[in-house]
Amino acid sequence: MRHKVRKHLKFNNKTFAHRKAMQRNLITSFFLHKGIKTTEKKAKSIVPLIDKCINAVNSKDEMNAIRYVMQYVFTEQASKELFTNIAPKYKDTKSSGFTRITPIKYRDGDNAKVVALELV
Repeated sequence: MRHKVRKHLKFNNKTFAHRKAMQRNLITSFFLHKGIKTTEKKAKSIVPLIDKCINAVNSKDEMNAIRYVMQYVFTEQASKELFTNIAPKYKDTKSSGFTRITPIKYRDGDNAKVVALELV
């Protein structure tokens, strides 16, 4: 049995490399702009990765945190933003729940739910 497997977040007809690149692009944009507008499915797929990146930065070992974050973030500017501005705000508060998903509208054309993903 496949308990606790997030089957609803699979992106059908996309290869593993495409899914990983898409998630990395979304996370990089999220840390640069502190919020993005995307579809609900894409937003739900990157929320756990954002939580893990913030928790890694707040850990004691800085070198491992840099290595871990660079797996998910493309640009140096986004990683600096995460290390200097975003993660220190949540240092002693909590271990997850750093993001908020707010529905905006349904997109014209394919009727996908567009949401705003932002920091709490």
